[in-house]
Amino acid sequence: MRTARIVAGGRVQAARVEGKYLIAADGIRYEEDQVHWLAPVEPRNVIGLALNYQNHAAELGLDQPADPAIFLKPTSAVIGHRAPIRYPRGASYCHYETELAVVMGTPCRRVSPSQALEYVMGYTVANDFTCRDFVHNTFRPPVRAKGWDTFCPLGPTLITPDEVADPGRLAITTTVNGELRQQGTTAQMIRPIADIIAYLSEFMTLMPGDVILTGTPEGVSPVRPGDVIACSVEKIGVLTNPVVEEELP
Repeated sequence: MRTARIVAGGRVQAARVEGKYLIAADGIRYEEDQVHWLAPVEPRNVIGLALNYQNHAAELGLDQPADPAIFLKPTSAVIGHRAPIRYPRGASYCHYETELAVVMGTPCRRVSPSQALEYVMGYTVANDFTCRDFVHNTFRPPVRAKGWDTFCPLGPTLITPDEVADPGRLAITTTVNGELRQQGTTAQMIRPIADIIAYLSEFMTLMPGDVILTGTPEGVSPVRPGDVIACSVEKIGVLTNPVVEEELP
């Protein structure tokens, strides 16, 4: 099943996706362009995993850490499909990071890798947007680099696990203004999804709606205001967001 959260009929509604149509809670069928898309879930936590693809670590000139490199992305950064990403004024190098996002469905603590996927509600696409101006070797985790408002697009829909036979073998691509910039597969993950969930649940209780960003493959490149980023994960969907210049208050 594919579900979405939308604003339609003057209110926020859950919707079921049927082809190119959204069947909202009010029973009305909407076309994709007739609604305002929200992130498909309202996460309590957004937990990121950095450098989970060796080729991405290599392109940044970084060593793969011995332990998972975990960071939290503020929920104020979460936006939906088609919403604009605000490019910080004065920044010189910001880039996309297309990722498979895992959404938890059941509270879990100290689960084993063999049990971990049983706690998953579904999957969506994430863009772990990052401003490298604020990434420094002496400053970890990179909260400022990844925590700006609008720096966590999610969507467009949530896909239940029964529609994804093997989340560890999904193609990942990114285009900017229609130009292919990034290409990889979740099979390249250093730590697979089940291991990530098990690791996190050792020290924190994962709750329904928590979102885990599983890392990005190589192929990140700079974007600027005016660009349109399309993040695609096979079987999950295509998350599209324009980049706009930040407006000062």
